[in-house]
Amino acid sequence: MAAGEQESREYLRRHRLPELLHRLGALLLFHRPERPREFLIQTLERVRAGRRAEGEYPELLDEANVEALFSLLDVLGQGHITPAQYR
Repeated sequence: MAAGEQESREYLRRHRLPELLHRLGALLLFHRPERPREFLIQTLERVRAGRRAEGEYPELLDEANVEALFSLLDVLGQGHITPAQYR
């Protein structure tokens, strides 16, 4: 592998850019905004604010979504799920 390619890979890894791009793509597909560029700009601003602890980090699922998913797995209402259910 060439030195320039290795440096590029290290840059991407260090700044976690593949993960960020994957998350941004997932958010776009989930929300399907009318103005995707503005949506991405707002999302990146929220990421920046979240990293400075000035706001919430944008998530694909909010607390209500997680609770709804959990309740689908916890059909008996026991307050926990088994490892098999988790998988």
